[in-house]
Amino acid sequence: MNEPEPADTPPRNRSFWLIGLAILCAGALGVYLIAGEPRKETLTGQPAGALRELAKGPMAAFVVKPAGEPITNIVFQDESGADTSLDKWKGRVVLLNLWATWCAPCRKEMPELDALQKKLGSPDFEVVALSLDRQGTPAARKFLDETGASNLKLYVDTTARSLDAMKAVGLPATILIDRQGNEVGRLLGPADWASPEAVALVERVIASK
Repeated sequence: MNEPEPADTPPRNRSFWLIGLAILCAGALGVYLIAGEPRKETLTGQPAGALRELAKGPMAAFVVKPAGEPITNIVFQDESGADTSLDKWKGRVVLLNLWATWCAPCRKEMPELDALQKKLGSPDFEVVALSLDRQGTPAARKFLDETGASNLKLYVDTTARSLDAMKAVGLPATILIDRQGNEVGRLLGPADWASPEAVALVERVIASK
């Protein structure tokens, strides 16, 4: 004689199901109450979203840092060989460009950085083009002269430690820094820094006191 087939599993107790649903809802509510409303991201005195809207076209690869991370105070030399550091530019907006003479994309974008400095350079803003060449000032000066970058001052870090300090993975690397010494954002690789989009992005940060 065949054994009778087992009966279907009885439906779950309705009360148990309702209790589970209530616990789930209570947990979700607790997360919402703890987190509160989404935080309004701010950067340099304005919504970070406003800067993201400007990061388009040639600036599409520009990554905005919503929290405004403090920049490392790297030390390097000016053309005379005197030590200087990023602290020198506190109170000004800085576009820090890390480059080297052997970097082909750096050669391509250097005239555009020079054009940006010519257009916006002022007591409020400077393009700080920092050479990481071990050959030092002579090679870097020759490079700037060859590319026609007559509006850029020469700065050199023959140790190339600035690359690690800025957490840059390659060259060129360009970092926009606000008046308080916080990183606004960065762009890895070459870009058209003389484009209207780049000018608008930098001008927005300059306008933020």
